[in-house]
Amino acid sequence: MSTHKITTQQVNFKVFRFNSDEDYLPYYTDYKMEVTSEEVVLDILNRIKWDHDGSFSYRRSCRHGICGACAIKVNGRATLACKERMTDMIELFGNELTLEPLSIKRAVKDMIIDKADFWQKHDAIHPYLISDVEEHPEHEHLVTPEEAEELLEADLCIQCGACHYACPVVEINDDFFGPAAFAKAYRFEADVRDDAHNERLQELHEEKQGLWDCVKCYECAEACPKDVNPIDKITKLHQMLFREGVATSNVATRHAVGFLHSIKKHGVLDEGGLVLYSEGPSIVKHIPVALKMFTKGKIIMPWNMPKSDNLDEIQKLIKSSSTAKF
Repeated sequence: MSTHKITTQQVNFKVFRFNSDEDYLPYYTDYKMEVTSEEVVLDILNRIKWDHDGSFSYRRSCRHGICGACAIKVNGRATLACKERMTDMIELFGNELTLEPLSIKRAVKDMIIDKADFWQKHDAIHPYLISDVEEHPEHEHLVTPEEAEELLEADLCIQCGACHYACPVVEINDDFFGPAAFAKAYRFEADVRDDAHNERLQELHEEKQGLWDCVKCYECAEACPKDVNPIDKITKLHQMLFREGVATSNVATRHAVGFLHSIKKHGVLDEGGLVLYSEGPSIVKHIPVALKMFTKGKIIMPWNMPKSDNLDEIQKLIKSSSTAKF
Protein backbone atom coordinates (compact mmCIF):
# COMPACT_ATOMS: atom_id res chain seq x y z
CA MET A 1 0.00 0.00 0.00
CA SER A 2 1.43 3.35 -1.06
CA THR A 3 2.01 5.95 1.64
CA HIS A 4 2.56 8.76 -0.88
CA LYS A 5 0.42 11.77 0.04
CA ILE A 6 -0.96 13.94 -2.75
CA THR A 7 -0.81 17.64 -1.91
CA THR A 8 -2.49 20.56 -3.67
CA GLN A 9 -1.63 24.22 -4.15
CA GLN A 10 -3.54 27.06 -5.75
CA VAL A 11 -1.71 28.62 -8.68
CA ASN A 12 -2.60 31.54 -10.91
CA PHE A 13 -1.67 30.88 -14.53
CA LYS A 14 -1.20 33.84 -16.83
CA VAL A 15 -1.63 32.22 -20.24
CA PHE A 16 -0.60 33.67 -23.61
CA ARG A 17 -3.50 33.74 -26.07
CA PHE A 18 -3.36 34.62 -29.75
CA ASN A 19 -5.06 33.53 -32.95
CA SER A 20 -3.32 34.82 -36.07
CA ASP A 21 -6.55 34.47 -38.05
CA GLU A 22 -8.54 36.72 -35.71
CA ASP A 23 -6.35 38.73 -33.33
CA TYR A 24 -4.31 41.82 -34.12
CA LEU A 25 -2.35 41.59 -30.87
CA PRO A 26 -1.80 38.80 -28.34
CA TYR A 27 -3.29 38.96 -24.85
CA TYR A 28 -3.09 37.02 -21.60
CA THR A 29 -5.87 35.22 -19.74
CA ASP A 30 -5.71 34.28 -16.05
CA TYR A 31 -6.75 30.84 -14.84
CA LYS A 32 -6.76 30.03 -11.11
CA MET A 33 -6.41 26.30 -10.54
CA GLU A 34 -5.70 23.81 -7.78
CA VAL A 35 -2.53 21.97 -8.76
CA THR A 36 -1.64 18.55 -7.33
CA SER A 37 1.83 17.24 -6.59
CA GLU A 38 1.39 14.56 -9.27
CA GLU A 39 0.82 16.92 -12.20
CA VAL A 40 3.20 18.11 -14.88
CA VAL A 41 2.84 21.26 -17.00
CA LEU A 42 1.11 19.30 -19.77
CA ASP A 43 -1.65 18.35 -17.32
CA ILE A 44 -2.30 22.06 -16.78
CA LEU A 45 -2.50 22.70 -20.54
CA ASN A 46 -4.97 19.83 -20.84
CA ARG A 47 -7.11 21.12 -17.97
CA ILE A 48 -7.23 24.64 -19.44
CA LYS A 49 -8.51 23.21 -22.71
CA TRP A 50 -10.88 20.62 -21.23
CA ASP A 51 -12.26 22.60 -18.29
CA HIS A 52 -11.96 26.28 -19.23
CA ASP A 53 -11.64 27.02 -22.96
CA GLY A 54 -11.90 24.41 -25.70
CA SER A 55 -10.32 26.80 -28.22
CA PHE A 56 -7.00 26.82 -26.34
CA SER A 57 -4.36 25.27 -28.61
CA TYR A 58 -1.00 23.61 -28.07
CA ARG A 59 1.05 20.74 -29.45
CA ARG A 60 1.44 17.40 -27.68
CA SER A 61 2.06 13.81 -28.68
CA CYS A 62 4.15 11.19 -26.88
CA ARG A 63 3.96 12.42 -23.27
CA HIS A 64 7.28 10.71 -22.63
CA GLY A 65 9.81 13.47 -23.38
CA ILE A 66 10.72 11.94 -26.73
CA CYS A 67 8.93 13.82 -29.52
CA GLY A 68 9.60 17.41 -28.34
CA ALA A 69 6.19 18.62 -29.56
CA CYS A 70 5.01 20.12 -26.25
CA ALA A 71 7.93 22.50 -25.65
CA ILE A 72 6.76 25.86 -24.26
CA LYS A 73 8.07 28.52 -21.86
CA VAL A 74 7.14 28.80 -18.19
CA ASN A 75 8.08 32.19 -16.77
CA GLY A 76 10.44 32.62 -19.71
CA ARG A 77 12.15 29.26 -19.13
CA ALA A 78 11.97 26.76 -22.00
CA THR A 79 10.65 23.39 -20.94
CA LEU A 80 9.01 20.22 -22.18
CA ALA A 81 5.48 20.42 -20.78
CA CYS A 82 5.22 16.63 -20.40
CA LYS A 83 8.48 16.40 -18.47
CA GLU A 84 8.39 19.35 -16.05
CA ARG A 85 6.72 18.73 -12.70
CA MET A 86 4.47 21.48 -11.43
CA THR A 87 5.90 21.18 -7.92
CA ASP A 88 9.35 22.06 -9.32
CA MET A 89 7.94 25.03 -11.21
CA ILE A 90 6.16 26.33 -8.12
CA GLU A 91 9.27 25.87 -6.01
CA LEU A 92 11.32 27.77 -8.61
CA PHE A 93 8.92 30.58 -9.51
CA GLY A 94 6.18 30.68 -6.88
CA ASN A 95 2.42 30.51 -7.36
CA GLU A 96 2.23 32.99 -10.25
CA LEU A 97 3.20 31.25 -13.49
CA THR A 98 3.18 32.61 -17.04
CA LEU A 99 2.74 30.12 -19.88
CA GLU A 100 3.95 31.24 -23.31
CA PRO A 101 5.01 29.68 -26.63
CA LEU A 102 8.71 29.18 -27.35
CA SER A 103 8.67 32.22 -29.63
CA ILE A 104 6.02 34.92 -29.25
CA LYS A 105 6.81 36.53 -32.59
CA ARG A 106 6.28 33.19 -34.35
CA ALA A 107 3.01 32.37 -32.58
CA VAL A 108 0.24 31.00 -34.82
CA LYS A 109 -2.35 30.03 -32.21
CA ASP A 110 -1.72 30.18 -28.47
CA MET A 111 1.20 27.80 -27.70
CA ILE A 112 1.61 26.72 -31.34
CA ILE A 113 4.39 28.42 -33.29
CA ASP A 114 5.56 28.34 -36.89
CA LYS A 115 8.85 26.38 -36.77
CA ALA A 116 9.64 26.82 -40.48
CA ASP A 117 12.87 28.71 -39.75
CA PHE A 118 13.99 25.97 -37.36
CA TRP A 119 13.51 23.20 -39.92
CA GLN A 120 15.07 25.22 -42.75
CA LYS A 121 18.23 25.72 -40.71
CA HIS A 122 18.17 22.11 -39.56
CA ASP A 123 18.08 20.97 -43.20
CA ALA A 124 20.73 23.50 -44.28
CA ILE A 125 23.54 21.76 -42.39
CA HIS A 126 22.88 18.42 -44.19
CA PRO A 127 21.67 16.47 -41.13
CA TYR A 128 22.40 13.04 -42.50
CA LEU A 129 25.33 10.76 -43.14
CA ILE A 130 27.09 11.50 -46.42
CA SER A 131 29.21 8.55 -47.49
CA ASP A 132 30.17 6.80 -50.69
CA VAL A 133 28.76 3.42 -49.75
CA GLU A 134 29.26 0.39 -51.98
CA GLU A 135 26.09 -0.82 -53.61
CA HIS A 136 26.70 -4.37 -52.40
CA PRO A 137 29.03 -4.11 -49.39
CA GLU A 138 30.62 -7.28 -48.06
CA HIS A 139 30.33 -6.17 -44.43
CA GLU A 140 29.06 -3.37 -42.23
CA HIS A 141 30.99 -0.16 -41.68
CA LEU A 142 31.99 -0.92 -38.11
CA VAL A 143 32.32 1.84 -35.53
CA THR A 144 34.30 1.19 -32.36
CA PRO A 145 32.85 2.10 -28.95
CA GLU A 146 35.54 4.77 -28.64
CA GLU A 147 34.50 6.33 -31.97
CA ALA A 148 30.84 6.21 -30.96
CA GLU A 149 31.69 8.01 -27.73
CA GLU A 150 32.98 10.95 -29.79
CA LEU A 151 29.37 11.80 -30.70
CA LEU A 152 28.99 12.99 -27.09
CA GLU A 153 25.29 12.10 -27.15
CA ALA A 154 24.56 14.74 -29.78
CA ASP A 155 22.22 12.16 -31.33
CA LEU A 156 19.90 12.51 -28.31
CA CYS A 157 18.52 15.79 -29.71
CA ILE A 158 14.74 15.55 -30.24
CA GLN A 159 14.41 18.75 -32.33
CA CYS A 160 12.04 20.35 -29.81
CA GLY A 161 13.40 23.82 -30.66
CA ALA A 162 13.84 24.86 -27.02
CA CYS A 163 17.51 25.82 -27.43
CA HIS A 164 16.90 27.41 -30.84
CA TYR A 165 14.27 29.84 -29.57
CA ALA A 166 16.17 30.51 -26.33
CA CYS A 167 19.14 31.75 -28.39
CA PRO A 168 19.41 35.57 -28.44
CA VAL A 169 21.28 35.51 -31.76
CA VAL A 170 18.41 33.66 -33.47
CA GLU A 171 16.11 36.46 -32.32
CA ILE A 172 18.10 39.18 -34.08
CA ASN A 173 19.85 37.36 -36.94
CA ASP A 174 17.58 35.53 -39.36
CA ASP A 175 20.57 33.86 -41.07
CA PHE A 176 22.10 32.31 -37.95
CA PHE A 177 21.81 28.51 -38.01
CA GLY A 178 21.21 28.27 -34.26
CA PRO A 179 22.37 25.83 -31.54
CA ALA A 180 20.14 22.89 -32.52
CA ALA A 181 21.49 22.92 -36.07
CA PHE A 182 25.05 23.13 -34.78
CA ALA A 183 24.51 20.21 -32.41
CA LYS A 184 23.14 18.18 -35.31
CA ALA A 185 26.08 19.22 -37.50
CA TYR A 186 28.49 18.05 -34.82
CA ARG A 187 26.72 14.70 -34.65
CA PHE A 188 27.78 14.01 -38.26
CA GLU A 189 31.09 15.86 -38.18
CA ALA A 190 32.12 13.55 -35.33
CA ASP A 191 30.93 10.43 -37.15
CA VAL A 192 33.90 8.57 -38.66
CA ARG A 193 31.67 7.23 -41.45
CA ASP A 194 30.83 10.68 -42.84
CA ASP A 195 32.74 11.90 -45.92
CA ALA A 196 31.49 15.50 -46.04
CA HIS A 197 33.46 16.94 -43.13
CA ASN A 198 35.14 19.71 -45.10
CA GLU A 199 32.06 20.79 -47.05
CA ARG A 200 29.89 20.98 -43.95
CA LEU A 201 32.58 22.85 -42.01
CA GLN A 202 32.89 25.38 -44.85
CA GLU A 203 29.20 26.23 -44.43
CA LEU A 204 29.51 26.40 -40.64
CA HIS A 205 32.45 28.81 -41.03
CA GLU A 206 30.47 31.36 -43.04
CA GLU A 207 29.99 34.68 -41.26
CA LYS A 208 26.51 35.74 -40.11
CA GLN A 209 25.02 32.24 -40.47
CA GLY A 210 27.81 30.20 -38.93
CA LEU A 211 29.50 29.32 -35.66
CA TRP A 212 31.33 32.60 -35.15
CA ASP A 213 28.15 34.53 -34.43
CA CYS A 214 27.51 32.47 -31.27
CA VAL A 215 27.82 34.79 -28.26
CA LYS A 216 28.59 32.01 -25.73
CA CYS A 217 25.66 32.93 -23.47
CA TYR A 218 24.98 29.26 -22.56
CA GLU A 219 21.21 29.79 -22.89
CA CYS A 220 21.04 26.74 -25.17
CA ALA A 221 22.62 24.52 -22.53
CA GLU A 222 20.13 25.77 -19.94
CA ALA A 223 17.14 25.27 -22.25
CA CYS A 224 17.91 21.77 -23.56
CA PRO A 225 15.63 19.18 -21.90
CA LYS A 226 17.83 16.25 -22.99
CA ASP A 227 21.19 17.59 -21.75
CA VAL A 228 22.67 17.64 -25.26
CA ASN A 229 24.60 20.78 -24.26
CA PRO A 230 24.78 22.50 -27.69
CA ILE A 231 27.39 25.03 -26.58
CA ASP A 232 29.83 22.17 -25.97
CA LYS A 233 29.28 20.97 -29.54
CA ILE A 234 29.73 24.52 -30.87
CA THR A 235 33.09 24.77 -29.08
CA LYS A 236 34.23 21.47 -30.56
CA LEU A 237 33.16 22.59 -34.03
CA HIS A 238 35.28 25.72 -33.56
CA GLN A 239 38.24 23.47 -32.84
CA MET A 240 37.46 21.37 -35.92
CA LEU A 241 37.55 24.49 -38.11
CA PHE A 242 41.13 25.11 -37.06
CA ARG A 243 42.19 21.46 -36.99
CA GLU A 244 40.87 20.79 -40.50
CA GLY A 245 42.39 23.98 -41.89
CA VAL A 246 38.99 25.48 -42.78
CA ALA A 247 39.28 28.59 -40.58
CA THR A 248 40.36 31.73 -42.42
CA SER A 249 41.56 35.02 -40.96
CA ASN A 250 38.65 37.21 -39.88
CA VAL A 251 37.66 39.11 -36.73
CA ALA A 252 36.14 36.01 -35.16
CA THR A 253 39.06 33.63 -35.76
CA ARG A 254 41.59 36.27 -34.71
CA HIS A 255 39.56 36.78 -31.54
CA ALA A 256 39.90 33.06 -30.76
CA VAL A 257 43.64 33.08 -31.48
CA GLY A 258 44.15 36.32 -29.53
CA PHE A 259 42.30 34.91 -26.56
CA LEU A 260 44.61 31.89 -26.47
CA HIS A 261 47.75 34.02 -26.83
CA SER A 262 46.65 36.38 -24.04
CA ILE A 263 45.91 33.59 -21.56
CA LYS A 264 49.13 31.80 -22.49
CA LYS A 265 51.20 34.97 -22.01
CA HIS A 266 49.59 36.44 -18.91
CA GLY A 267 47.37 33.78 -17.39
CA VAL A 268 44.62 36.41 -17.48
CA LEU A 269 42.81 38.11 -20.34
CA ASP A 270 44.25 41.32 -21.76
CA GLU A 271 40.97 42.74 -23.08
CA GLY A 272 42.49 45.78 -24.74
CA GLY A 273 45.15 43.71 -26.47
CA LEU A 274 42.50 41.20 -27.54
CA VAL A 275 40.48 43.89 -29.34
CA LEU A 276 43.61 45.23 -31.04
CA TYR A 277 44.68 41.74 -32.17
CA SER A 278 41.18 40.89 -33.41
CA GLU A 279 40.32 44.05 -35.29
CA GLY A 280 43.69 45.52 -36.28
CA PRO A 281 43.44 49.02 -37.84
CA SER A 282 39.65 48.92 -37.46
CA ILE A 283 40.18 49.47 -33.74
CA VAL A 284 40.11 53.25 -34.34
CA LYS A 285 36.30 53.11 -34.28
CA HIS A 286 36.48 52.06 -30.62
CA ILE A 287 38.73 54.94 -29.51
CA PRO A 288 35.91 57.09 -27.98
CA VAL A 289 34.68 54.15 -25.90
CA ALA A 290 38.25 53.15 -25.02
CA LEU A 291 39.01 56.64 -23.69
CA LYS A 292 35.96 56.55 -21.44
CA MET A 293 36.94 53.08 -20.19
CA PHE A 294 40.50 54.27 -19.54
CA THR A 295 39.31 57.22 -17.41
CA LYS A 296 37.20 54.77 -15.37
CA GLY A 297 40.17 52.45 -14.84
CA LYS A 298 38.64 49.73 -17.03
CA ILE A 299 41.62 49.45 -19.40
CA ILE A 300 45.07 48.35 -18.28
CA MET A 301 48.04 49.58 -20.30
CA PRO A 302 50.31 46.82 -21.73
CA TRP A 303 53.25 47.69 -19.46
CA ASN A 304 51.01 47.37 -16.39
CA MET A 305 49.39 44.08 -17.42
CA PRO A 306 49.54 41.69 -14.45
CA LYS A 307 50.44 38.03 -14.68
CA SER A 308 48.71 35.19 -12.89
CA ASP A 309 50.50 33.69 -9.90
CA ASN A 310 49.75 30.29 -11.45
CA LEU A 311 51.03 31.14 -14.93
CA ASP A 312 53.24 28.03 -15.17
CA GLU A 313 50.32 25.73 -14.38
CA ILE A 314 48.05 27.56 -16.84
CA GLN A 315 50.62 27.23 -19.62
CA LYS A 316 50.97 23.50 -18.89
CA LEU A 317 47.19 23.09 -19.06
CA ILE A 318 47.07 24.92 -22.39
CA LYS A 319 49.86 22.78 -23.81
CA SER A 320 48.21 19.54 -22.70
CA SER A 321 44.64 20.40 -23.69
CA SER A 322 44.97 22.42 -26.91
CA THR A 323 44.85 20.07 -29.91
CA ALA A 324 44.05 22.64 -32.60
CA LYS A 325 46.78 24.49 -34.48
CA PHE A 326 45.98 28.21 -34.59
